[in-house]
Amino acid sequence: MDQIQDVIIVGGGPVGMGLAIDLAQRGHSVAVVERYAQPQPVPKGQNLTQRTMEHMQAWGCEAEIRAARSVPKGYGIGGLTSHGTLLSGYHYDWLQRDLVRPYYATDNERLPQYATEEVLRARAAQLPNIALHYGMTATAVVQDADGVSVTMEPRKGGEAVTLRGRYAVGSDGSRSFTRAEAGITETLRDHDRKMVLLVFDAPELHRLLERYPEKQFYNVLHPDLEGYWLFFGRVDLKGRFFFHAPVPLDTTRDNFDFTAYLHRAAGADFPVTFDHIGFWDLRIAIADSYRKDRILIAGDAAHSHPPYGGFGINTGFEDARNLGWKLSAVLQGWAGEGLLDSYDAERRPVFASTARDFIEKFIHEDRAFLHRYDPSRDRAAFEAAWNARASGATAEVNAFEPNYEGSPVVVDGPAGQPSASGRHVFRAEGGHHLPPRGLSDGRSVYDALDGGFTLIALDRPEAEVSAFQAEAAALGLPLTILRDTRDGERTDWGAGLILVRPDAFVAWTGEEARDPARVLKGAIGATS
Repeated sequence: MDQIQDVIIVGGGPVGMGLAIDLAQRGHSVAVVERYAQPQPVPKGQNLTQRTMEHMQAWGCEAEIRAARSVPKGYGIGGLTSHGTLLSGYHYDWLQRDLVRPYYATDNERLPQYATEEVLRARAAQLPNIALHYGMTATAVVQDADGVSVTMEPRKGGEAVTLRGRYAVGSDGSRSFTRAEAGITETLRDHDRKMVLLVFDAPELHRLLERYPEKQFYNVLHPDLEGYWLFFGRVDLKGRFFFHAPVPLDTTRDNFDFTAYLHRAAGADFPVTFDHIGFWDLRIAIADSYRKDRILIAGDAAHSHPPYGGFGINTGFEDARNLGWKLSAVLQGWAGEGLLDSYDAERRPVFASTARDFIEKFIHEDRAFLHRYDPSRDRAAFEAAWNARASGATAEVNAFEPNYEGSPVVVDGPAGQPSASGRHVFRAEGGHHLPPRGLSDGRSVYDALDGGFTLIALDRPEAEVSAFQAEAAALGLPLTILRDTRDGERTDWGAGLILVRPDAFVAWTGEEARDPARVLKGAIGATS
């Protein structure tokens, strides 16, 4: 048995590797058990939000992620929605995430998941306190009062090895072995749809789509599909695409004409060469808990949903960023086990809201629209309704603002419960992501955050700041003080004191430091 690790991560996909980097940068020893020696070349999980790119910034690999994109820098990364077929002429811009760019510290990005994984693997390899076990499959995950033992075996045969850690995290996919070993159940909502994923080369389709410059993904609404999508995505600008859509439940690789299906969806014929044909079930799944004692789960092991809107990989990265600092706090001894409970309390409701308020809402709203409006029945009514949809297409981007209102570790924040549905404002509010604002020295506030807690003090007396410093020292809590004036962009924050968590969410705001001990203890789940 190897030396005891702080954390063993089962599953070295993008979420597991992001968590490993987060923990290692905080000084922890981490082992990653990953069954594939190389990332699998299936172009899923392409859209990376501005918030995800803030994670890449924090993990020291933002520039590398941007350099790995498969479409040239400067080419747009937006999408569109089309009616009937891809080339019908009825279309509008969709999922334009650049609309919320001012509320985040950096730009969004788009690249295949395997390219993101390659960058994260390279970053992890730079950190000596991460032990990477590629080509290994976990065969047992057993916990006791003191830690977790993970037994792994080479996928191609060989001797089993047991690792020992203080905690284990399963980020091993929607059929998570770790989740099953921990005895964590999950709740499913099955949409009774079989979906196909095609990866193919079609240079002529690329030429046809030149009429939609600066677009990289295309969502087709067809009346026959009851609100489920025909979805095309670019892999590059050379004619390589992926496509997913519903197919009959008895479909196999051999009994279905996939070329004709692509032609029908596009509204044109073109030569196709398939590289991959795979299937998946359209369902929503969420674990009934994200933690069982010393075993936690993240990413698809904790929640899974259809790839509608690019929410999955971004939700998983936020899991990693939320869990990373909390595990670190417990391992370093400046927070108790109650802080780990807040991981479930914050992240599980956010996923439930993402599924309910965005993904399934898309399906239901599209189904209702297609039932009601048809250009072949009443073109004028259809076009009026279609144009109304086009003008309202920005609402879903603005409304997607995951937040932790009502969290047990947000102090004096707004009432409510954690949700994916919110609003983008520059005011600093408890439980919400800190909006970036410029400091008086010319830096962005994100350049001044250093991975621990940060107290932003705007024109506050030194005695108040010193009181926070003293209480943080007594708790052993890492706290950086950021003093500045209350003018310029900083007036947007609307508070003189802002306590920012290590994941850049606001833990508390106030105008004066009446009880720093209560605030700091509340932000880490301390009960006394």
